[in-house]
Amino acid sequence: MKKSTWKIVAYKALCDLEVFNINGKEADYSDFGDKEDVERDNAEAYACGNMCFIPKPPKKEVLEKYGITTEEYQQICEELDCLSFGCCGWCS
Repeated sequence: MKKSTWKIVAYKALCDLEVFNINGKEADYSDFGDKEDVERDNAEAYACGNMCFIPKPPKKEVLEKYGITTEEYQQICEELDCLSFGCCGWCS
C-alpha cells in the first residue's frame, strides 16, 4: 500500500488552517475532530479561554475519503493539535 502524504499549516494569528491537504486533496479538519474552547467561561468577550482540538474516533467513510489508514488518521490528528493553542485575545 502506498504511503499517504499530507500537509498541515496553521495560520500564525488565526485559529484555523491555512493549508490542509491529504494525498493532494483539500481536507477538512472537522472530519478528524472538533475545535472547542474548553474554558469559555474564563475568557473575556470575543476571546478564547483554552482552545483545544478534540479528535474523533476514525470513521470508515473518512479513511476512504482521504485514502488513509487508521494509523495515518491518528498521526494526522496528532498534527492537528496545532489547533490547540490555549487562551487568545486576537478577536477581542
